[in-house]
Amino acid sequence: MRTLPGILVLMLLSSLTSAEESVKGSVLKKGHRVAIVGDSITEQKLYSKYIETYLTVCLSDLDLHVIQLGWSGETAPGFLGRMNNDLLPWKPDVVTTCYGMNDGSYRAYDESIGKRYQTAMTEIVGRLKKSGATVVVGGPGAVDLNYFKNPNTKPEVYNNNLSQLSGLAKKLAETEGFPHADVFGAMMSAQEKAKAALGQNYDVCGKDGFHPGPNGHLLMAYAFLKGLGIDGQIGSITVDLKGKAASTEGHKILGEETGKVELESSRYPFCFAGDDKSSGGTKSILPFVPFNADLNRLTLVVKNLDGASGKVTWGAASKSFPREELEKGINLAAEFPDNNPFVESFRKVEGLIGAKQSFETGMIKSMITTFPRLVDSMGKDKAVEASVEGLRKQLFETQEKMEASVRNTARPVKHTITVAAEK
Repeated sequence: MRTLPGILVLMLLSSLTSAEESVKGSVLKKGHRVAIVGDSITEQKLYSKYIETYLTVCLSDLDLHVIQLGWSGETAPGFLGRMNNDLLPWKPDVVTTCYGMNDGSYRAYDESIGKRYQTAMTEIVGRLKKSGATVVVGGPGAVDLNYFKNPNTKPEVYNNNLSQLSGLAKKLAETEGFPHADVFGAMMSAQEKAKAALGQNYDVCGKDGFHPGPNGHLLMAYAFLKGLGIDGQIGSITVDLKGKAASTEGHKILGEETGKVELESSRYPFCFAGDDKSSGGTKSILPFVPFNADLNRLTLVVKNLDGASGKVTWGAASKSFPREELEKGINLAAEFPDNNPFVESFRKVEGLIGAKQSFETGMIKSMITTFPRLVDSMGKDKAVEASVEGLRKQLFETQEKMEASVRNTARPVKHTITVAAEK
């Protein structure tokens, strides 16, 4: 059993490895179908919602399709037993997996735990690979150092267990040539930093110890988006006070005058919610994870500014920056995280995705997963099998209509950036 100092060293190494071993190039291609699979933490529909929202509005040009298949209390062997019926008929191109929290059995790690997890995950990944899908092999998250209460297992002991399972997931990913999402490393690294800054009562992994709030789910989304190999460049806008404005793909210049540019953007920055200290929002965790730097860069470059500093007005918000920073480029998404022209549209899309994912939970758990038992109970009657497959098709068509509604809502946003010199 590792000691607490050993755990801390493991955490540091894990976070460094995660930063240094980001996937080279995105696994996503235009039109890909992406499935998000996991246990009750996935069924919370938070990190899965953040991932889908990001893929929908930040990478709008890829026209991706997303479904979540979270199941409360599930282990890797549990998903293995239902994946042929619940997932494969949807024909995913990319699948993210997040198992291990329940596989660890909420006790100290032993070889039987690792063997059971590894055997099931190997079969899951093997089947998906055979189907032609790319798997982002995610390990489990972490438990909260303050709120995880188990009469038989201290949080540092269970985090050691989870770190072992995360290591097995990483090894499997390497063996199969797939990317790994270091969920455990992201959560442990941020947890230590956040609790040091905001106090031990600031929960990162949830007030029950293992079901995170929005802050922890943003960390999970970060790990998976990094695993997908996303480069994080939302776009770049240049305002030249003595020349013409310029922008990259996804940001169309509608008009300009000295120090002012009007744009229409189809690629949104990711937007955050909550205050600086609440685990009930996503904003409070930002100082402890490089989400904006790695995944959310909407860069403004200002040229030929006559003054030591300049005031940038974006929508209804204004902020001053030294000339040197503006010339180098500032990240609008980081500097205006919760008060920018995209927030309203972002929230609408996020809300519709939440409703769609709620439908998916009911669709899978109440109906689709029962199909094999129904067919068996009717003696594998061919007419019943045909009826069941017809119902499956109708359910997927309904899911696709909800997805179309999401896309129709994710319309380009018109916004204005003004830069004024300050003496």
